[in-house]
Amino acid sequence: MTYTPKSEFLNVMQERGFVADCTDYQGLDEALLKGVVPGYIGYDATAASLHVGHLMNIMMLRWFQKLGGKPITLMGGGTTKVGDPSFRSDERPLLGPDQIQANIDGMGQVFARYLSYGEAPSDALMLNNAEWLDGLNYLEFLRDIGRHFSVNRMLSFESVKSRLDREQSLSFLEFNYMILQAYDFLELNRRYGCLVQMGGSDQWGNIVNGIDLTRRVLDHEIYGLTTPLLATSDGKKMGKSANGAIWLNGDMLSPYEFWQFWRNTTDADVGRFAKLYTELPVDECDRLGALGGSEINEAKVILANAVTALLHGEEAAKTAEATAREVFEKGGVGGDLPTLELTAEEVGDGISIAQLIVRSGLAKSGKEAKRLIADNGAKLDDAPLTDAGLMLDATALSQTVKLSAGKKRHALVKLAG
Repeated sequence: MTYTPKSEFLNVMQERGFVADCTDYQGLDEALLKGVVPGYIGYDATAASLHVGHLMNIMMLRWFQKLGGKPITLMGGGTTKVGDPSFRSDERPLLGPDQIQANIDGMGQVFARYLSYGEAPSDALMLNNAEWLDGLNYLEFLRDIGRHFSVNRMLSFESVKSRLDREQSLSFLEFNYMILQAYDFLELNRRYGCLVQMGGSDQWGNIVNGIDLTRRVLDHEIYGLTTPLLATSDGKKMGKSANGAIWLNGDMLSPYEFWQFWRNTTDADVGRFAKLYTELPVDECDRLGALGGSEINEAKVILANAVTALLHGEEAAKTAEATAREVFEKGGVGGDLPTLELTAEEVGDGISIAQLIVRSGLAKSGKEAKRLIADNGAKLDDAPLTDAGLMLDATALSQTVKLSAGKKRHALVKLAG
């Protein structure tokens, strides 16, 4: 970004590493200086929770609101029925209206932690694009909107091109998605005065489509601002762990497991993640990122506490840290660890240790659990596990047992009741 912005929002975004590209830096900057600017990010309701991969853009909306903008969280009640083909190798499974609404309700719990919704000028709005998409008349839509789209140009977008280059099917349903998303921007501008769409850099083509369509139909100038697609310093996709997605809803991933994800940040990522995922001052983020030796571990605790406090609250962050210190430094059990409760019927005459490792989420399969044991990576009550055929009966599980995979992942197993 070579443009030096005058608005506080673009300045902060640039300083903290949020900006990949903008369709018109100067135009957006000048609009931000004039007053409250509505800006949106769209979220398709494909799961019951958002995950860490969404968190950078949620933080962008949070800063947008803190610095005078009006954030709009646009839920894709309509577009989820179609599915975004961007950089996917296959078609998304289609969801019914009840499941879509349940997913929107789950995602809304996360937004409420980061944004303030209400009636004030810069209070956030939560909208659903089903409001204008569900009632569309197909022939009118083709005539009024479809005529502005060039198929040649749509085929040139990287998200579509990559699918076609791999000779993977791209249905007409999915091909329509980018037209619908462009129409979202048009309708948000028409109905709510929305001036900017934000999103990951993989959404650049969709954002530009919306800007072009709005200019053609309404003759309004609007803007796009994208964030970089984030990978960890060792090249892994941000937000994935050995056990799958890092969900933001506490009922899908415990606050302790969320905290532990951030505590396990690679040394080289600490400063960068602090700028993106916390509100710590930039100087403090730089200081934390420059620490070495054992001090970097305390920096990771500060990072984990700050990120967890924003999502789950200060108390949850403190509890997670206390649990981690009890488990790692004092060799304790830690009551806040993920817990698997089994009925006496499930245990029966005995249950294998490999099965317990899988069911507690420390391995994805029995094969992986047995390999973990063979490689001396598993522990039972902090003692090395060597026998993959070990069976635990109800008597053994009458006291809570602690399972460990490596040094950083732990779970408790106990009898229910």
